[in-house]
Amino acid sequence: MTPVRAILFDVFGTVVDWRGSLIADLSAWGFPRGIEADWAGLADAWRGEYAPSMDAVRRGARPWTVLDELHRASLETLLPRFGLSGLNDADRDHVTKVWQRLDPWPDSVAGLTRLKRLCTIAPLSNGNVSLLVAMARRAGLPWDMVFGSDLFRHFKPDPETYLGACGLLRLEPGEVMLAAAHAGDLAAAQRLGLRTAFIARPLEHGPNGTPEPAGAWDFSLASVEELAEAMEAAQG
Repeated sequence: MTPVRAILFDVFGTVVDWRGSLIADLSAWGFPRGIEADWAGLADAWRGEYAPSMDAVRRGARPWTVLDELHRASLETLLPRFGLSGLNDADRDHVTKVWQRLDPWPDSVAGLTRLKRLCTIAPLSNGNVSLLVAMARRAGLPWDMVFGSDLFRHFKPDPETYLGACGLLRLEPGEVMLAAAHAGDLAAAQRLGLRTAFIARPLEHGPNGTPEPAGAWDFSLASVEELAEAMEAAQG
């Protein structure tokens, strides 16, 4: 089997805990300002706008727009529902940038650091490059490269994202692995010839979240550190 020379990672939900981070960050920000809201509900509703907003770009209903701007537009529609219409522009900017301040899952940084010794590691995310760079600097994510959607002007699962990253690395799809917590992302990569690693994140959507469906992936693991162990064993 062709050795894996690069591992690309989905970010939101796979490497970082978007839901827990949003709730904790916005709760801590709002408390001293006397701003109370259903932060968990806002986090879930905001994430619920994620796919529809990208689909609008994909089908041409809106021009190419980076995820930072899609997040801001989605937030504007949600603020009245959660009693937050009174936020000023600076507050809205701060809340939008919460997506740059997401905390990694406890195993992510240690696992990525181990993998970095073995092969190239990089995010392959629907986030834009500036968002991913800010997140990585804050969270200590040791990427070799950052593949944001604005490099390709496409969002996953468009083939241009996966194949575009392979092309920029000058690697064949079979030399590249996608690691993700989402079956749809993995399936799209697998159809294009990439190797696949499922990393289970059962708490991504909170304690009542729906588990991801099983799939025939190259690896099915419980953490990034387990992936590092598997790759270390494969390389002897």
